[in-house]
Amino acid sequence: MSAHAHEVQEVRRFNRFYTNLIGALDYGRHLYTPYTLTEARVLFEIAHAQHVDAADLRTSLSLDAGYLSRLLTRFEQNGLITRGPSERDRRRQRITLTEDGRAAADLLEERSCDSAGVLLSRLPPWDRARLAESMATIREILGNTTERPAPVLRLRAPEPGDLGWMVQRNAVLYAREYGFDRGYEALVARAVAEYAEHGDPRWDRTWVAELDGERVGSAMCVRDGARDGIHTSPGPASGTAPRTARLRLLLVEPDMRGRGIGRALVSAGVDFAREAGYRELVLWTNSVLSAARVLYERAGFELTAEKPHHRFGRELVGQDWRLPL
Repeated sequence: MSAHAHEVQEVRRFNRFYTNLIGALDYGRHLYTPYTLTEARVLFEIAHAQHVDAADLRTSLSLDAGYLSRLLTRFEQNGLITRGPSERDRRRQRITLTEDGRAAADLLEERSCDSAGVLLSRLPPWDRARLAESMATIREILGNTTERPAPVLRLRAPEPGDLGWMVQRNAVLYAREYGFDRGYEALVARAVAEYAEHGDPRWDRTWVAELDGERVGSAMCVRDGARDGIHTSPGPASGTAPRTARLRLLLVEPDMRGRGIGRALVSAGVDFAREAGYRELVLWTNSVLSAARVLYERAGFELTAEKPHHRFGRELVGQDWRLPL
């Protein structure tokens, strides 16, 4: 069997598996809602679109025109929708949910979330995260993005809850990808707490990368106070301006890598350090983080030292990097 034929078979096997899985979930949902899966899909599309007409529904859901017309007529008779001339094209019918239709759509949304929640509750946290990331990857690769504008990356200051999110995501991703134990989570928690308690906007800065309103990465640039790979801020700035800044806690969500987010976060740290008047920017990492090493090299950092160590439940090689400013 050729590689292509093997891939075709894998897609077909996945389709059969997922169709059966969704069918089982839908069967459970029918125990307490009166709508079929197709009816639920139509209500969902009407509820989540600003403007929708029958032609839009036929295209987005790949439904037969006659079947869709009968379904919409039934919805109208049951008081779930109203139909009138479209503002964009008077030859088309604009479809709008009534108050009862909105309540029905909300109920379907609630039941759908319940069903998905039951499915996810059977999985441990790390598998739930893997599943969500894999599904996002499938949508990204196979989805039709030609009609959607490219999402805009935004680097912003942390808002309430963001620092806790940084600790959580660092701990989860480093445990999953590199097998780090909770000692790494403790390290990140200390770094974040020090920033929250002693951060001075003249010398310390944190960025949260946001794409389409979702947090997808983060990084810090703070005054340096490092020893043996443990980096602590030296507390509030004294009368003497610090000479060395440290880039730390660079993180990009796995399904967002390869989009320039890491490069943007590193560049933000370098630019801030220069503008703040630092003489050099340093960082400490481990050799297993090969993708991050590429980012540092492209930004002009040079590897200055390496030292084997046993931390975070692993035998690692710590690395010191430096960028003169």
